[in-house]
Amino acid sequence: MAQIVGGGSPVNDAERRVIAHLRDNAPDDWLLLHNIEVPRGADLFEVDVIVITGHSLCVIDVKGARGRFEVSGTRWFPQRGGEAFGSPVAKLRGTARALKGVLLDIHRGLDRVYVDSVVVLTAPDAVLVDSSGRDARYVTNLPGLVGMLGDVSRVRQGCSPDVTPYRTALIEALNGTVRRSTAPPRFGNWKVEEQLGGDNRVTEYRAVNATAPASETVLLRVYQADPLADRDQRVAEQRRIANAYQALAKIPAHPCVARSRDFFAIDDESRFVLVLDDVHGQALHLRLAGRMPPTAARLDMVDDILSGLTHVHANQVIHRALSPACVLVTESGQAVLTGFDYAKPGPRKHTVANELPNVLDTHYVAPECRLRPDRMTPASDVYAAGVIAFQILTGQLPTPGTDIEAAAAGVAPEIMDLLRRMRDETPGKRPEAAEALATLRQARDTRVAPGHPAPRTQPLLLDRLRGALRRFTRD
Repeated sequence: MAQIVGGGSPVNDAERRVIAHLRDNAPDDWLLLHNIEVPRGADLFEVDVIVITGHSLCVIDVKGARGRFEVSGTRWFPQRGGEAFGSPVAKLRGTARALKGVLLDIHRGLDRVYVDSVVVLTAPDAVLVDSSGRDARYVTNLPGLVGMLGDVSRVRQGCSPDVTPYRTALIEALNGTVRRSTAPPRFGNWKVEEQLGGDNRVTEYRAVNATAPASETVLLRVYQADPLADRDQRVAEQRRIANAYQALAKIPAHPCVARSRDFFAIDDESRFVLVLDDVHGQALHLRLAGRMPPTAARLDMVDDILSGLTHVHANQVIHRALSPACVLVTESGQAVLTGFDYAKPGPRKHTVANELPNVLDTHYVAPECRLRPDRMTPASDVYAAGVIAFQILTGQLPTPGTDIEAAAAGVAPEIMDLLRRMRDETPGKRPEAAEALATLRQARDTRVAPGHPAPRTQPLLLDRLRGALRRFTRD
């Protein structure tokens, strides 16, 4: 039975299960700290559990989410629904490096102690799918936790496989560094239920309204900033961080566009918080890899994407990074546009286009923008939507020089011709999003046979009716 030597209160049942499991099943000479904070300079690192084993110090992050998660690049895509989030492994490894730095600041002799990091998925049905293997090495479930922590082969070359000679110095250093976390993180009136992931720039949380804890959850994106930078740097940084909010705030509510609820600074402007709808859906990125619904339902998805894009463009916002990773599909089959961090909300003096090369998926980048992402226009959004729509309807990316449109069995030729025009090499020959949406609906209407269901009610028509009703009431 491991010894618990201190800590704060567990935030949720998943953390309680991990702490109890280690207490009851780990070797007697292991030491546990839980729910603590590690300050380093202006930064504060929150840690669920720290374990001192016989060969390492391990930082543990507890994830209670259920279902299957697929790793793609630096993000995790939940199959059960919800927006993709930054890899918790990447975030935790950064915390481990920070903790090692703090320990070395106190005692240089601790450079031989290996600081490991492990993410624990506690739900019985939680599964990580990681074809690259980068994250899988640092992820386990509850039954496998003690075995992973006890694996001496995880100690990196140059570090000692035996921490016994450093144990006293290690405990003294931790005692002088960490502090108890007394409550779940809270940002404004939003109380964190779960940390999803992130990186050195942004951390993502699921949260509830502290005043009405039974209300629906929201997603928080908490951005790090440097409050000590000079004024010009701070203004530029705040503009970059506020980009997604500025883009979404410009867009009136629409069922096919994720909604932004709030944006505010906390503390001394060292952090900024973006509050977003918690869309309960599955990333299209995952839907494309699995079994797709019948053709009519797939055409509904394309309709939703074009409807959302039409609404966005009508409000002078260009998405600029549209890909299947930026589309969520709800349980009812509705597609919702997300991922507006790099959007362009109309004319302005500043830009975040210089960051686009690091985040774009080249399959969805229009030819005229591949060398100059700063040249993104509504036409380049339409190009990306055309590629996505082609994938939805055929199950594959369009390949130059091959007529694989025939793979889209049951799709009207007029619709496949529309997708070709949306992917035209010349921006001026592509239809606008509104024209593409109208063409799609016209093609669907003319192809509905007796006894077959009509396409889903058109969201834009409903929007017009609601607008007319508001004007009638106001007059």
